[in-house]
Amino acid sequence: MDAVLKRSAEAQATEILREQILTGHIRTGARLTEVRLAAELKVSRATVRTALHQLTVEGLIVQTPYTGWSVMTLTARDAWELYTLRASLEGLAARLAARSLNAAGRAELDRAFNRLSSASLRGSWAKTTTADFALHKTIVQLAGHQRLAEQYRLVEQQVRVSIGSINALMSDLSTIIDQHKPIVDAILSGREDEAASCSEAHSITEGERLHAHLSVREKPSLSAD
Repeated sequence: MDAVLKRSAEAQATEILREQILTGHIRTGARLTEVRLAAELKVSRATVRTALHQLTVEGLIVQTPYTGWSVMTLTARDAWELYTLRASLEGLAARLAARSLNAAGRAELDRAFNRLSSASLRGSWAKTTTADFALHKTIVQLAGHQRLAEQYRLVEQQVRVSIGSINALMSDLSTIIDQHKPIVDAILSGREDEAASCSEAHSITEGERLHAHLSVREKPSLSAD
């Protein structure tokens, strides 16, 4: 029997708010107030404040002095910084995973890829995004590099937002299977260079697509003469 895990009210509030942001229930750019959130979550304002500070550290919430809290809005600059960083971190992770993967790691990677394949074939954006991020995080964990994992953890929630934004641009989520299969196959086969290059290419190609989309959206509209 599994032990009952006790979590603080702050941890639970953080988890609830994080999930609402990542699943789009709280929209990007939305203003957040401690009073309203405390009433909705049935916790104290101090508990909400602690949760908001944690989500600020994770990059999901922005605190503006004298104004308050708001959910992050992904900009073209954000997209560029995230995909270039992902290419480096996840490329290294794929290389290291391919180098040292054991039987248990192969089974774990297979399960993560199968979950992504199933979710994308069902056409569920939320489940596909969750499984997509989970696959990339699994590869990072399988690299067996503690400091790499720690650096990835600092930006992983922003990476998840980026993945969700990229997936939202797709008309057919099943194409995600073909995007990730070369990475997974190379890791499972122990082809280090190929695993790294496929992972880097994936991050850059999809990241550039999101960057281009956001750049167009951010251009000021031309006023009529």
